[in-house]
Amino acid sequence: MKLVILDRDGTINRSRGDYVTNADEWEPLPGALEAIAQLNHAGFHVVVVSNQSGLGRGLFDVDALNAMHAKLHKQLAAAGGRVDAIFYCPHAPEEACTCRMPQPGLLLQIAERYGIELQGVPMAGDRVRDLQAAVAAGCEPHLVLSGAHQDSLGSDGQPLPPELPEGTRVHPDLGTFAAFVVERDAVEPLRVAI
Repeated sequence: MKLVILDRDGTINRSRGDYVTNADEWEPLPGALEAIAQLNHAGFHVVVVSNQSGLGRGLFDVDALNAMHAKLHKQLAAAGGRVDAIFYCPHAPEEACTCRMPQPGLLLQIAERYGIELQGVPMAGDRVRDLQAAVAAGCEPHLVLSGAHQDSLGSDGQPLPPELPEGTRVHPDLGTFAAFVVERDAVEPLRVAI
């Protein structure tokens, strides 16, 4: 099984200063849906992970979250792609759960659901905490500069944060991440242990 794990806000869709609370506010980043389709067409299963503390804070409900994800699925299908599953943490930070990134709980749920080990599975996110969760679960960390760090890292010469996990690859956006993964897989296919 070829698998890629993607963070949601700031990686697939535009991140906001506060929270994306409804389907009208959910807007894909340029080229993100096409990047997922490219991964699918190369034989990759794509799974999404997301901290959704707005649920725990009472800013929106599960129906609103489901509407956002329905919009994602519909627009992605129109672009020729799909995500196999979406895993999210509904807890507020003060709840100290094990599923809120940087904890690896969401990723471990993926491993359990699919009966696989995540060693070497590429995971892309726009925040250090996404990549810390990735490394804790054995995934290969990839930072995309399309979200939280779009104006402050890498491309304009600013240094990357020191807490970025060692070995993290940096990409301008999800499209360049997808191209990297697909091109590398053509030369050196990823084999996930089942």
